[in-house]
Parts: sequence; C-alpha cells; structure tokens
Amino acid sequence: MIQLFRVSKAFGASTALEDINLRIRKGDFVFITGPSGAGKTTLLRLVFGSEQPTTGQILINGINLNKISSTKLDLLRRKIGFVFQDFKLLARKTVFQNAAIALEVTGEKRLVIRKKTHQMLRAVGLETREQSFPLQLSGGEQQRVAIARAMINDPLILLADEPTGNLDPEITREIMILFRSINLKGTTVVIATHNRELLRNTEQRIIVLNKGRIVQQ
Repeated sequence: MIQLFRVSKAFGASTALEDINLRIRKGDFVFITGPSGAGKTTLLRLVFGSEQPTTGQILINGINLNKISSTKLDLLRRKIGFVFQDFKLLARKTVFQNAAIALEVTGEKRLVIRKKTHQMLRAVGLETREQSFPLQLSGGEQQRVAIARAMINDPLILLADEPTGNLDPEITREIMILFRSINLKGTTVVIATHNRELLRNTEQRIIVLNKGRIVQQ
C-alpha cells in the first residue's frame, strides 16, 4: 500500500528525512512518533504527494509518485484523506459545507454530495451540528469535521498529523476510537503523534523517527 525506498528530503541545506525505507500494508494502523523536528510531518506530506522527495522512490498502491503526471497525482490524492492538527476548516462555511467541499471539487452530483455528507457527519456524531460554524464548535467537534472531510471520498489511506495535539484526554480517546472504527472498515490509517499516552498501551505498530531517520519500526 505505502512503500518508500531510500527516500531523503532536504529543504535547502537542512535535511528533514534521510534514507527512509518503509512498508505499510493495506489495512494497517500505524503510529509515527519522535521528537519535534524528527520529520513526522514531512513524511506524511511525502506520502500525500504534497512534497516531492529529494532522492528515492515512493509507491502508493503500486503507483510510483515520481513517475506520474500532476493530473494523475491529483486523482490519486483524492483517495488519500489528510487530517491536520489545526483542522483547517473554513470559518465562514457551515459544518456541512466544510465536509462537503472535498466532494464538490471532484464534480460530484449535488444529490450524491448531500447524501454522503449527511451520512459522514452522522458517522462522526455531528448530525445535529450541520448548520453550525467552526467557531461555534469545541475543539473535538472541529476535529470530527476535519475527519469527516478527510473520509468523505472513501479514501484508501487516512493520514493524520498530530490529530489530538490540541485536545483534552477524554476527547482524545473519543477521536482515537473513531480512527480505529475507520481502520476496521479497511482504511489504512497512519497517525503522526508525540503523545506518549496514545502509545503507552497500544497494540498497533509504532515507527520512531529521530533526526530524520527511522530508529525503530
């Protein structure tokens, strides 16, 4: 599903990732952890295709990201959901509109958009908040909107960058239960986090980065 071969990424004179070899199978649930600056976010952005490796090869579902056109890359990225730490919701759009936008950009029919958006917001427990605006929501509710938006295209892969970084422990548990339910339906889930409590008793695979290198997988 996700394969990286000798991948390095530099930003000017600074090396963010170095000689990364990694394989994540279809249906896996994986944590990526490490100290601040270890390269967690860069790794997710490379998998998402929003950054290109300086050296090395990245294959997503058998497709080499280095060898496809920008048009085909955009189509592939529609099958990869991304949940951001700071939610990235549009303040002047309702919960429904924020979730639906990921379908609208694909040119989907209105009836389909309406149906799928209602279904997804119900799945994340926000069916009563569809007409609310982001600033009227709690942090946990905003994160649920972000998850709904990431999942609405039925992605093969869900990437999440510090998705519980701004949430209290109780809401964090609820969000992690939601991620696990998504994974149990077949979606490959990759979560970058520095939250040690999430990792303490998990049975899921943990990949540890330090100074741009994998030190445990």
